Amino acid sequence: MRLLRIVAAYRRTRRNDLMLGAILAFVAGAMNAGGFLAIGTYTSHMTGIISSIADNLALGVFGLVGSGVALLTGFTLGAASSAILINWARRHARRQQYAYPLALESGLLIAFAGLGVVLPEGSVAPVTALLLCFVMGLQNATITKISGARIRTTHLTGMITDIGIELGKLTYGVMARLLHHPPLPRDGRKLAILLPIVGMFFLGGLVGALGFKHLGHAFSLPLAALLLAVASPQLRPRLPAVSRPSPE
Repeated sequence: MRLLRIVAAYRRTRRNDLMLGAILAFVAGAMNAGGFLAIGTYTSHMTGIISSIADNLALGVFGLVGSGVALLTGFTLGAASSAILINWARRHARRQQYAYPLALESGLLIAFAGLGVVLPEGSVAPVTALLLCFVMGLQNATITKISGARIRTTHLTGMITDIGIELGKLTYGVMARLLHHPPLPRDGRKLAILLPIVGMFFLGGLVGALGFKHLGHAFSLPLAALLLAVASPQLRPRLPAVSRPSPE
């Protein structure tokens, strides 16, 4: 519980970076999988979205080109918003610099649940797709800023590539010892960060898919509550220290 209170603190350690990365990977996996069931598209994969823009442009399906550009723009604006919030807070409210984007993400997930209720069925998917792309950009930029670009949470291609590299280095290291070759430097701490994050993304995806199946758009509300629980300790104003009377 103490670590949960400091997971969004501006003073960073590897431990709270890993915990925050795991929480955000869980949220991203849940929103990606649940969002796919809700709107029929993944909203964190900009590689796929840019490829679909190129495909549809070549095929002359300009309506889908516009949709892809809108999703790409939403993700980019989300990332830009995170950078604006964090850099503003570093100058004016340093303690809250990471809590602000997390609280904003929480509010947007609540809005996602509300939109599923109030919008007509035909308009839910386009609006919520844009919203989710903005959320994914916001979240990915936030953890990138926090971890110094060591952790990403909305897509796994780079992380799984790094896991493969580290496993290859471990395998080669065993072979090198058997063949009496010089040892190969390894980074076990990197695997200790990447493996839990990939696992949490998968777990989040499972929870998100089941959540949407049973709750509909409201499955995002527990995720919003989790993010708010992480951000709120840093958002609460600090009480002034009480001076104790000196002993006579």
